[in-house]
This record gives sequence, C-alpha cells and structure tokens, in this order.
Amino acid sequence: MSGPVHILIVDDDPEIRSLLGRYLGSQGFRVSAASNRAECESRLSISEPDLVVLDVMLPDGSGLDICRGLQDRRPRLPVILLTALKEDVDRIVGLEIGADDYLGKPFNPRELVARIKAVLRRAGHEDDTVPETRTYGFGRFEVDPQLRRIMRDDGALVDLTGAEFDLLNVFLERPGRLLSRDQLLDLTQGRSRDPMDRSIDVLMSRLRRKLDEDDACPIFKTVRNGGYQLTVPVRTQTFPR
Repeated sequence: MSGPVHILIVDDDPEIRSLLGRYLGSQGFRVSAASNRAECESRLSISEPDLVVLDVMLPDGSGLDICRGLQDRRPRLPVILLTALKEDVDRIVGLEIGADDYLGKPFNPRELVARIKAVLRRAGHEDDTVPETRTYGFGRFEVDPQLRRIMRDDGALVDLTGAEFDLLNVFLERPGRLLSRDQLLDLTQGRSRDPMDRSIDVLMSRLRRKLDEDDACPIFKTVRNGGYQLTVPVRTQTFPR
C-alpha cells in the first residue's frame, strides 16, 4: 500500500472533527470525517480507510451498531471507540463486538495518535512513512519488527504474543534506557497506567521466561520503583525498503 494512512473520524461534534482533522493531518495521516451514521456509511462505500475513530453516541444511531456491522463486512478494519467517561457498559460491549480500543471523552489528541499507532501496529499495518526496514540482534536472538518474528541463533522461532512482541520492540528501539511502567504502557498501548495495573509486570515475566533469561546473565534489569532496562548490547541493521 502507498500513501499516508487514512483515518475516518465519525463524530457529531464539529469541533472534535475539526480538531482531530488538523492534528492528525499534522501527524502525517490522511483524514476524512463523518458527522453521523448515514454519512459514515456513505464514506465507507466510496473509500477504504485504514482505521475508524468512532463515537458511540451518534444522532441517527449507535456507533456500536456500526462497529458490529463492520465486523461482518470488514472484520480486519481496526476501530477505536470514543465514549463518555462513565459509559463502561458501552466500552465493554464495544470490545466484545470487535472494537480494538476505546478512549474516554474528553481526551488528549496526542493520546489518540498513540492509540492509533498502537492499534495499527498490532494489526500488522505497514507504515509507509518509514523509508527503511530495520532488524535487531541481542544475545542469541535476531528480531525482524516488520515480520514480527524473533529467532534464536539455532534457527528456532520464539512464539511471542502481540503484546509481548510490542514490549520487546520498545526496549530494542531504546537500548540501555530505563523505562518506567507508565512509559512502557504508554508506548505499547497508548494509555496511562492505573495504580493497580500490573499488566507490564506480567508481560515482563512472560517475556523473560520465553527468552530463557538466565539469572547469571540477565537480559533485563529490574530497578526498584524505577522500571525496567534492557542491559544487553543491541545490534542494529537497516535496509532500504
């Protein structure tokens, strides 16, 4: 695919549509907008966006119904729901029927961009703004972010989940840096961390186990009240796309 990533914004608030149109445009995205369900369906009939940012409450129907319909017609089209802060039921239902993420109103456009990039990355979307591909090596492992593949030096593939791979890739892109749990959650999932959220710790534990980390030669360092740090040297190779 060529050209910038196409984002369809569906929201009945003209200020939100205008704000997101300007901000997403400044971030290199191509943006189209719809103010209601009918206009959304019209846009979808004539174009193929790469991701839809969809308000749950629309004047002529529910964003949840649109999301449900997209799962039947375009199951691979990512959707991020916009919901009021207290619409917990809508968030849960939205995720159950196929939405990829949700964001509560009011929100920071920068956070939305982070969510969009995270969802596109999980969907395997290729970023055409990147002029080169890059692979990493560390210890006994070689990592190809484009193929989302990690291989041991004996040729065996390491089976990582999408979330585990995203977490590893964050460290490879920032070798030697100490990253807090808040930073890791923001960089991998585009959201802030609840004080009781232990998801990063769980992912780190699983990642260490799958990489056969040896206590005598650790790959990661845990810093008390600080976060995590990739301690082994990282080898980087770049290739023109």
